[in-house]
Amino acid sequence: MKLSRMLLPWAGGLTLLLGIAGLWFALFDSPPDYQQGETVRIMYVHVPAAWMSLFCYVVMAISAGVGLIWKHPVADVAAKGSAPIGAAFTIVTLISGAFWGKPMWGKWWVWDARLTAELVLLFLYLGYIALIHAFDDPKRGLKAGAVLALVGLINVPIIKFSVDWWTTMHQPASVVKMGGPAIDASMMVPLLLMAFAFKAYYIYVLLLRMRAEVTAGKVRALRLRQAHGAV
Repeated sequence: MKLSRMLLPWAGGLTLLLGIAGLWFALFDSPPDYQQGETVRIMYVHVPAAWMSLFCYVVMAISAGVGLIWKHPVADVAAKGSAPIGAAFTIVTLISGAFWGKPMWGKWWVWDARLTAELVLLFLYLGYIALIHAFDDPKRGLKAGAVLALVGLINVPIIKFSVDWWTTMHQPASVVKMGGPAIDASMMVPLLLMAFAFKAYYIYVLLLRMRAEVTAGKVRALRLRQAHGAV
Protein backbone atom coordinates (compact mmCIF):
# COMPACT_ATOMS: atom_id res chain seq x y z
CA MET A 1 0.00 0.00 0.00
CA LYS A 2 2.88 2.34 0.81
CA LEU A 3 4.63 1.60 -2.49
CA SER A 4 1.44 2.04 -4.54
CA ARG A 5 0.69 5.34 -2.79
CA MET A 6 4.12 6.57 -3.87
CA LEU A 7 3.83 5.32 -7.46
CA LEU A 8 0.28 6.47 -8.21
CA PRO A 9 1.03 10.18 -8.79
CA TRP A 10 3.94 9.31 -11.10
CA ALA A 11 1.87 6.85 -13.12
CA GLY A 12 -1.03 9.29 -13.37
CA GLY A 13 1.25 12.17 -14.37
CA LEU A 14 3.03 10.12 -17.01
CA THR A 15 -0.30 8.95 -18.42
CA LEU A 16 -1.45 12.55 -18.81
CA LEU A 17 1.80 13.95 -20.23
CA LEU A 18 2.54 11.08 -22.60
CA GLY A 19 -1.11 10.89 -23.72
CA ILE A 20 -1.26 14.60 -24.56
CA ALA A 21 2.09 14.49 -26.36
CA GLY A 22 1.16 11.33 -28.24
CA LEU A 23 -2.19 12.71 -29.39
CA TRP A 24 -0.59 15.99 -30.47
CA PHE A 25 2.03 14.27 -32.63
CA ALA A 26 -0.52 11.73 -33.92
CA LEU A 27 -3.10 14.31 -34.98
CA PHE A 28 -1.05 17.36 -35.93
CA ASP A 29 2.59 16.44 -36.54
CA SER A 30 2.59 13.04 -38.27
CA PRO A 31 1.86 12.91 -42.03
CA PRO A 32 -0.99 11.00 -43.67
CA ASP A 33 -0.03 7.67 -45.20
CA TYR A 34 0.49 7.59 -48.96
CA GLN A 35 -1.99 4.71 -49.29
CA GLN A 36 -4.29 5.00 -46.26
CA GLY A 37 -4.46 8.78 -46.04
CA GLU A 38 -5.79 10.22 -42.77
CA THR A 39 -7.20 6.83 -41.80
CA VAL A 40 -3.72 5.79 -40.69
CA ARG A 41 -4.17 7.89 -37.53
CA ILE A 42 -6.34 5.10 -36.11
CA MET A 43 -3.06 3.19 -35.85
CA TYR A 44 -1.95 5.37 -32.93
CA VAL A 45 -4.77 3.95 -30.79
CA HIS A 46 -5.23 0.52 -32.37
CA VAL A 47 -1.64 -0.71 -32.30
CA PRO A 48 -0.75 0.36 -28.72
CA ALA A 49 -4.08 -1.05 -27.50
CA ALA A 50 -3.28 -4.36 -29.23
CA TRP A 51 0.16 -4.43 -27.60
CA MET A 52 -1.43 -3.76 -24.22
CA SER A 53 -4.07 -6.46 -24.68
CA LEU A 54 -1.23 -9.01 -24.93
CA PHE A 55 0.90 -7.41 -22.21
CA CYS A 56 -1.96 -7.35 -19.71
CA TYR A 57 -2.76 -10.99 -20.41
CA VAL A 58 0.83 -12.09 -19.86
CA VAL A 59 0.96 -10.15 -16.58
CA MET A 60 -2.39 -11.62 -15.54
CA ALA A 61 -1.36 -15.19 -16.38
CA ILE A 62 2.04 -14.95 -14.66
CA SER A 63 0.47 -13.36 -11.58
CA ALA A 64 -2.25 -16.01 -11.50
CA GLY A 65 0.41 -18.72 -11.84
CA VAL A 66 2.43 -17.28 -8.95
CA GLY A 67 -0.73 -17.16 -6.85
CA LEU A 68 -1.60 -20.74 -7.79
CA ILE A 69 1.84 -22.26 -7.16
CA TRP A 70 3.31 -20.13 -4.36
CA LYS A 71 0.03 -18.93 -2.80
CA HIS A 72 1.16 -15.31 -2.92
CA PRO A 73 -1.89 -13.16 -2.07
CA VAL A 74 -0.61 -10.02 -3.84
CA ALA A 75 -0.13 -12.03 -7.04
CA ASP A 76 -3.78 -13.06 -6.99
CA VAL A 77 -4.78 -9.43 -6.43
CA ALA A 78 -2.62 -8.35 -9.41
CA ALA A 79 -4.14 -11.00 -11.67
CA LYS A 80 -7.66 -10.10 -10.60
CA GLY A 81 -6.96 -6.40 -11.15
CA SER A 82 -5.34 -6.89 -14.56
CA ALA A 83 -8.21 -8.84 -16.14
CA PRO A 84 -10.77 -6.01 -16.62
CA ILE A 85 -8.07 -3.62 -17.84
CA GLY A 86 -6.81 -6.14 -20.38
CA ALA A 87 -10.36 -6.87 -21.51
CA ALA A 88 -10.93 -3.14 -22.03
CA PHE A 89 -7.77 -2.82 -24.13
CA THR A 90 -8.87 -5.85 -26.18
CA ILE A 91 -12.29 -4.28 -26.83
CA VAL A 92 -10.58 -1.03 -27.91
CA THR A 93 -8.35 -3.08 -30.22
CA LEU A 94 -11.29 -4.84 -31.87
CA ILE A 95 -13.43 -1.69 -32.25
CA SER A 96 -10.60 0.51 -33.55
CA GLY A 97 -9.57 -2.32 -35.87
CA ALA A 98 -13.10 -2.45 -37.27
CA PHE A 99 -13.04 1.29 -37.98
CA TRP A 100 -9.63 0.90 -39.61
CA GLY A 101 -10.58 -2.21 -41.55
CA LYS A 102 -13.75 -0.80 -43.11
CA PRO A 103 -12.02 1.74 -45.39
CA MET A 104 -8.96 -0.49 -45.95
CA TRP A 105 -10.59 -3.89 -46.49
CA GLY A 106 -14.16 -2.82 -47.26
CA LYS A 107 -15.52 -4.79 -44.28
CA TRP A 108 -15.98 -4.15 -40.57
CA TRP A 109 -14.96 -7.73 -39.75
CA VAL A 110 -13.24 -10.61 -41.50
CA TRP A 111 -12.33 -14.00 -40.05
CA ASP A 112 -8.66 -13.18 -40.32
CA ALA A 113 -6.30 -15.33 -38.20
CA ARG A 114 -5.11 -12.43 -36.05
CA LEU A 115 -8.59 -10.94 -35.66
CA THR A 116 -10.04 -14.29 -34.64
CA ALA A 117 -7.23 -14.92 -32.14
CA GLU A 118 -7.74 -11.44 -30.67
CA LEU A 119 -11.45 -12.21 -30.25
CA VAL A 120 -10.48 -15.44 -28.48
CA LEU A 121 -8.28 -13.32 -26.20
CA LEU A 122 -11.34 -11.28 -25.20
CA PHE A 123 -13.23 -14.49 -24.40
CA LEU A 124 -10.29 -15.65 -22.27
CA TYR A 125 -10.39 -12.40 -20.28
CA LEU A 126 -14.15 -12.66 -19.82
CA GLY A 127 -13.87 -16.34 -18.93
CA TYR A 128 -11.28 -15.59 -16.26
CA ILE A 129 -13.42 -12.83 -14.77
CA ALA A 130 -16.46 -15.10 -14.75
CA LEU A 131 -14.58 -18.03 -13.20
CA ILE A 132 -13.06 -16.14 -10.27
CA HIS A 133 -16.56 -14.99 -9.30
CA ALA A 134 -18.32 -18.29 -9.97
CA PHE A 135 -17.57 -19.98 -6.63
CA ASP A 136 -18.72 -19.27 -3.09
CA ASP A 137 -15.12 -19.84 -1.98
CA PRO A 138 -12.97 -17.07 -3.54
CA LYS A 139 -9.85 -19.26 -3.35
CA ARG A 140 -11.46 -21.93 -5.52
CA GLY A 141 -12.45 -19.27 -8.04
CA LEU A 142 -8.90 -17.90 -8.19
CA LYS A 143 -7.50 -21.41 -8.71
CA ALA A 144 -9.91 -22.13 -11.56
CA GLY A 145 -9.20 -18.75 -13.12
CA ALA A 146 -5.45 -19.29 -12.83
CA VAL A 147 -5.66 -22.61 -14.70
CA LEU A 148 -7.65 -20.96 -17.50
CA ALA A 149 -5.23 -18.02 -17.66
CA LEU A 150 -2.19 -20.30 -17.91
CA VAL A 151 -3.77 -22.50 -20.58
CA GLY A 152 -4.79 -19.37 -22.50
CA LEU A 153 -1.17 -18.22 -22.73
CA ILE A 154 -0.89 -20.37 -25.86
CA ASN A 155 -3.02 -17.76 -27.63
CA VAL A 156 -0.45 -14.98 -27.12
CA PRO A 157 2.19 -16.32 -29.57
CA ILE A 158 -0.63 -17.25 -31.95
CA ILE A 159 -1.69 -13.59 -32.08
CA LYS A 160 1.89 -12.39 -32.36
CA PHE A 161 3.04 -14.76 -35.12
CA SER A 162 -0.24 -15.34 -36.95
CA VAL A 163 0.84 -13.04 -39.80
CA ASP A 164 3.96 -15.19 -40.28
CA TRP A 165 2.30 -18.60 -39.93
CA TRP A 166 -0.77 -18.00 -42.09
CA THR A 167 -1.88 -15.83 -45.00
CA THR A 168 -3.72 -12.95 -43.35
CA MET A 169 -4.89 -9.47 -44.26
CA HIS A 170 -2.72 -7.94 -41.55
CA GLN A 171 0.67 -6.60 -42.51
CA PRO A 172 3.81 -8.20 -41.02
CA ALA A 173 5.64 -6.62 -38.09
CA SER A 174 6.94 -3.15 -38.92
CA VAL A 175 8.20 -1.88 -35.53
CA VAL A 176 10.11 -4.79 -33.99
CA LYS A 177 11.81 -6.73 -36.78
CA MET A 178 15.22 -7.84 -38.02
CA GLY A 179 17.01 -4.98 -39.72
CA GLY A 180 15.24 -2.27 -37.74
CA PRO A 181 11.78 -0.68 -37.89
CA ALA A 182 10.10 -0.29 -41.27
CA ILE A 183 8.18 2.78 -40.20
CA ASP A 184 9.21 6.42 -40.55
CA ALA A 185 10.30 8.33 -37.44
CA SER A 186 7.45 10.82 -37.90
CA MET A 187 5.03 7.96 -37.30
CA MET A 188 7.18 6.03 -34.84
CA VAL A 189 7.33 8.90 -32.32
CA PRO A 190 3.56 9.25 -31.72
CA LEU A 191 3.15 5.49 -31.84
CA LEU A 192 5.68 4.97 -29.04
CA LEU A 193 4.37 7.91 -27.05
CA MET A 194 0.87 6.43 -27.10
CA ALA A 195 2.26 3.00 -26.24
CA PHE A 196 4.02 4.37 -23.16
CA ALA A 197 0.94 6.41 -22.24
CA PHE A 198 -1.18 3.24 -22.33
CA LYS A 199 1.43 1.41 -20.25
CA ALA A 200 1.44 4.17 -17.63
CA TYR A 201 -2.38 4.14 -17.63
CA TYR A 202 -2.37 0.40 -17.05
CA ILE A 203 -0.03 0.77 -14.07
CA TYR A 204 -2.13 3.59 -12.65
CA VAL A 205 -5.45 1.74 -12.91
CA LEU A 206 -3.92 -1.56 -11.76
CA LEU A 207 -2.56 0.08 -8.61
CA LEU A 208 -5.96 1.63 -7.91
CA ARG A 209 -7.71 -1.70 -8.35
CA MET A 210 -5.17 -3.53 -6.20
CA ARG A 211 -5.47 -0.95 -3.42
CA ALA A 212 -9.26 -1.25 -3.54
CA GLU A 213 -9.06 -5.05 -3.39
CA VAL A 214 -6.64 -5.04 -0.45
CA THR A 215 -8.83 -2.54 1.41
CA ALA A 216 -11.94 -4.64 0.73
CA GLY A 217 -10.11 -7.70 2.05
CA LYS A 218 -9.22 -5.89 5.26
CA VAL A 219 -12.85 -4.80 5.69
CA ARG A 220 -14.08 -8.39 5.16
CA ALA A 221 -11.56 -9.72 7.67
CA LEU A 222 -12.57 -7.07 10.22
CA ARG A 223 -16.27 -7.89 9.83
CA LEU A 224 -15.52 -11.59 10.19
CA ARG A 225 -13.60 -11.00 13.43
CA GLN A 226 -16.42 -8.81 14.72
CA ALA A 227 -18.99 -11.49 13.86
CA HIS A 228 -16.96 -14.16 15.67
CA GLY A 229 -16.53 -11.84 18.63
CA ALA A 230 -20.25 -11.24 18.79
CA VAL A 231 -20.86 -14.98 18.82
